[in-house]
Amino acid sequence: MAINLEKGQRVAVELPKFTIGLGWDVNNTSTGYDFDLDASAFINGENGKILADEYFVFYNNLQSPDESVVHTGDNLTGEGEGDDESIMVDLSKIDPRVKEIVFVVTIHKADERRQNFGQVRNAFIRIYDSTTGAEILRYDLDEDFSIETAVEFGRIYKRNGQWKFEAIGTGQKAGLAEYLKKYN
Repeated sequence: MAINLEKGQRVAVELPKFTIGLGWDVNNTSTGYDFDLDASAFINGENGKILADEYFVFYNNLQSPDESVVHTGDNLTGEGEGDDESIMVDLSKIDPRVKEIVFVVTIHKADERRQNFGQVRNAFIRIYDSTTGAEILRYDLDEDFSIETAVEFGRIYKRNGQWKFEAIGTGQKAGLAEYLKKYN
């Protein structure tokens, strides 16, 4: 049975190989454009910064150099049930310098299209067993992000030799550029 997390809650990640599923639905709001939400992973070292540009995994760089983090591809519409984008993680392959992986979802061209997370509902991040498909944990974002264009859903971090997941759910309105500044 999966663990349902609340914002700020942390739990140990016991599996070395798993998939991060990220999902959302768009409200029936017309901005004249389709919504294109994008999942990204920032693979950071001890200093909280990405190890190198290649350790920023997103729709234009689908795999980390150590092959421990693999993005399955960009979903341009978010249509359908379940996960909208997925990122596979294999901790047995991870570079030993890595101390955390931060998972962020941004709205592509949010300012130009006048879109924000207030127009998005049912957003979640979950971890499931890549082999069996069994859900291990889930965090449903229930905050009202009325002006935010990017949200840090959660992170996996290593402390005292143990990998853990933390439900974050923090948004900001400067989009992906702000996270690039924060982690680069």
